[in-house]
Amino acid sequence: MYAVVVTFEIKEDRIGAFMPAMLQNARTSLSEEPGCRRFDVCTDPGQPTEVFLYELYTDRAAFDAHLASAHFRTFDSHVAEMIATKDIRTYAEVAS
Repeated sequence: MYAVVVTFEIKEDRIGAFMPAMLQNARTSLSEEPGCRRFDVCTDPGQPTEVFLYELYTDRAAFDAHLASAHFRTFDSHVAEMIATKDIRTYAEVAS
C-alpha cells in the first residue's frame, strides 16, 4: 500500500465551494481509479477551514495515475485559488 495524507487550510470565504468539489473528487477517485482503495475527507468541527485527506493506493504508480487523471487535474485547477496552504506527505508500506 501507498498512503497519502494531505492537510489543507482553506480560505474562510471559500470553504463552502471547496467541500463539494473535494467530496466529488474523492468519490470519482474511488469509483474510477482501480488503484485507489480509500479516500477519506475529514475535518475538525472546531477548525472548519482545515481539511485532512487520508488516501490509500495500491502503490506509487496508482497514486501517479491519480495525479494524471483528468478529473484530478480539473479539480486541482478549480480549487487552487481556494487554498491558503497545502501539506502533502506520502508513505510506503514497510514490508515485514
